[in-house]
Amino acid sequence: MNQILLVRGKRLRVNEIFYSIQGESLFAGFPCVFVRMTGCNLRCSYCDTQYAYDEGEELSSDEIIKRVKRYGCSLVEITGGEPLLQKDTPLLISALLDEGFRVLLETNGSLDISPVDARCVRIIDVKLPSSGEAKRNNLKNLSQLRDRDELKFVIGRQNDYDYAKEILQLIPGDVLDKITINFSPVFDSMEPNTLAGWILNDHLYARLNLQLQKIIWPEATRGF
Repeated sequence: MNQILLVRGKRLRVNEIFYSIQGESLFAGFPCVFVRMTGCNLRCSYCDTQYAYDEGEELSSDEIIKRVKRYGCSLVEITGGEPLLQKDTPLLISALLDEGFRVLLETNGSLDISPVDARCVRIIDVKLPSSGEAKRNNLKNLSQLRDRDELKFVIGRQNDYDYAKEILQLIPGDVLDKITINFSPVFDSMEPNTLAGWILNDHLYARLNLQLQKIIWPEATRGF
């Protein structure tokens, strides 16, 4: 039996499904349907989605896809929490891709990304010292990067920035030239102009990522 047919019966724990503006990554500014999975194996100091640690409902992949289709939007992001904690998340991603959706996956970078469909844009959130979880990075993922993939670095202070530059040095130049590098200031902690100045002073080819969703809806606490 086709693997995608099998996945329709699988159940995943989902925290929320909502339609919003993509706030980060190379796709920032575009309408997007977000599927937020329940559960996370990290506890970052600046986490703004703690409600996704445990809250959620069991849905089949078929039910998830039906809900996504209601929004009439071709861009979908699978996020969390940490989506790859659930072993059937890669099958959900493949099913969405087969339905014609463009799919992004945001992962905290602690788990192996290799099972994820090659058609998916994988956005790896590399943890830095101020997160308290830098030791959990799975650096083997750096050798798995493909042209469409992205790295995200959430920067709260100078040593975060310096650590991020060290991580970039681990990536072969021909790969680094093709992927997207996002540097994000910790919201309400680091001034964007400070981070912008560091990037400019170092002539670093990185994208300043300002989390549009928090600028547009500063009072929102979920579903954005």
